[in-house]
Amino acid sequence: MPILKTILLTSAAGLATLSAALAADLPAAKAVPIEYVRVCTAYGAGFFYIPGTDTCLRISGRARAEYGYQTSYSRNPGSGTGPGDLAGFITRLRFNVDARTQTGYGTLRAFLRLDAGSRTGIPTMHSGTQNRIGNAFQATGIDAFGRNQNYINTDKAFIQFAGITAGRASSFFDFYAHDFEFIASTMNSNLGSTNLLAYTGKFGDGFTATLSMEDPVFRRTPLYVPGGTQAGATVGPAPVYIGYDAFGAPTRYAFADMIQRSRMPDFVGTLRYDSAWGSAQLSAALHEVNTGGFASAAGGAETAAVAVTPDRPETRYGWAVQGGLKINLPFLAPGDTLYLQGAYGEGAQLYTGYSAYTGSYIGNTSSIQGSAFGQYFNDAVLNPFTGKLELSTSFTAVASLLHYWSPEWRSALFASYGELAFARGSRAAQGSYYDLIGAGPGTPGTRFFALNQVLRDNYRVVVGGSLIWSPVKDLDIGVEGIYTQYGVQSGRVLDLSKAPFQNAAYVNTLANPVRTKTSEDVVQIRARIQRDF
Repeated sequence: MPILKTILLTSAAGLATLSAALAADLPAAKAVPIEYVRVCTAYGAGFFYIPGTDTCLRISGRARAEYGYQTSYSRNPGSGTGPGDLAGFITRLRFNVDARTQTGYGTLRAFLRLDAGSRTGIPTMHSGTQNRIGNAFQATGIDAFGRNQNYINTDKAFIQFAGITAGRASSFFDFYAHDFEFIASTMNSNLGSTNLLAYTGKFGDGFTATLSMEDPVFRRTPLYVPGGTQAGATVGPAPVYIGYDAFGAPTRYAFADMIQRSRMPDFVGTLRYDSAWGSAQLSAALHEVNTGGFASAAGGAETAAVAVTPDRPETRYGWAVQGGLKINLPFLAPGDTLYLQGAYGEGAQLYTGYSAYTGSYIGNTSSIQGSAFGQYFNDAVLNPFTGKLELSTSFTAVASLLHYWSPEWRSALFASYGELAFARGSRAAQGSYYDLIGAGPGTPGTRFFALNQVLRDNYRVVVGGSLIWSPVKDLDIGVEGIYTQYGVQSGRVLDLSKAPFQNAAYVNTLANPVRTKTSEDVVQIRARIQRDF
C-alpha cells in the first residue's frame, strides 16, 4: 500500500507539471478593457462623452404642477353660454437631449425637446390654442369636453452646424418671449416651436445677424368670414359683388375660398448685439396672406354693368418689425434684469403677439367662457366691392422686470399694451353684405350695426406680478397674478352676458333700450411648483 500510494502521488505531480508546461505554450487571453463614462467639460456642466465617441451628451428635464383660478362675469344661464370654469390644473413634463461634437467647422449640435402634459379647467389652463394648432387632443365626455386636454409637442428637434440651424426651433423673430411669466399674458411674439432653415453670421464684438425661412402655418390668423366656422376644420366663403342695380346697390355676388395655402415661407431677419450689460435685437418679418379661388355666384340678376373680378383675390404680403432691449441690473441685485420691447405689423398679428393670452389661430375669441365681449384678430378682411384683401394693423409693447430680494426669493413685475385696427371701411363693406342677404337683428347691416362686435378695432392692457421661492437649486415654488382689460377702441357694443336673446328682441323695439358695454375685465391667479434637472 505505501508503494501504491507513492506511485499515485508521483503520477499526479507529473500530470500537473505537464499541464502547466502545455498551458505556457498557448496564447494568453486578454481581458476586455472597461471603458468608463468620462465627464465632458467643453460645453458646461452636465455633459459626458458617449462611450466610444467624441460626442458630448447632456440629458435634462423638468416636472411642473400648476393650479389656476380665473374670474368670470358672465350672467348667462345654461351650459353653452353660461358661466364657465373658474379653476384648472396643469401637470407637465419635459425631456431635453443635447448632443455636441467639435469639428473642423466648429461645433456640430443636435438638440431634442419633448413636452407633454395634462390640462383641465379654464380655457387658459387647457389651451384651446393647442387644440387648434394640433399639439393636443381633448376629451369627448359631456362633463370633460372642452375642459380636459392631453398635450404633446415635439417642441425642439434641430441641427446646428457652421452657422446653419435646421429643424424645429424657436422663431428667430422672438426676443422677450414671456421669459419671466407663468401665464404668458403679456402681448409679444413667442413662437417656441416652428419649422425653419436659418443661417447666423457672427461679426465680432457681440454682433450677429440671422436670415431665416420659417413655416408660415404657425404664424397664420384666419381671414375674416361672415358667419364662417373659423374655429373648426372648415371656413365659410366670403362674398365679392359682381352685379349692381340701377342705383349702384349690389344685387349679385360670388364667393371666395378664404382658406390660406402654403405657397412661400415667411422670411425673418434679425440683427442682435450681446454684451456684458445685456442684449439688443431688431427683428423683421415678411408674411404672405392669400386665399383660394372663387366659387359659385348667388343673388338676383343685375341691371347695371357686371363688375370684373380676378381669378382669385390678390395675394398680399404682411410684415412686422420688432425692437427689444434686455438690460442687466446687477447694481440692484445679482440676477436682476429688465426687458423692454415693442412690435408693429400689418397682416401679421401673430408676429406682434396681440392674441397671446386670449387665444391664437382663431378669428375671434374671448378669455372668459360666456363673455360679453370677444376680440377679433383677423389678419385681413376681403372687401366685397373691390375683391381685394385689406390688411389689419397691430402693435404691442411690453416691459418686464425680474428682481431678486435674496438668492432664494425673486419677483417679476410686467405690463403690456396693444391695439388691433382693421382697414378703414372694411367693417362697413362687410355690413353691406348682411343688408343684401337680409340678416336678422344685431348683425351688421341693421340699424344696430354700430353696436355689433364684428370687426371692431380693439385694445388690451395687462399688468401682473409674481413671487417665487427657490429653497434649493432648480426648485421653484411660486404664485403669479394678472389683471387684463380688453375692449373696443371707440363706441360701445352689445353686452352679450346679459340676456342676449332679449337683446335680439330689443333691437326691433323702441320700448326697451339695449344693454351695452365697452370692455371686459379678467383676473387670474396661478400657483406653480417646478423642478428642473
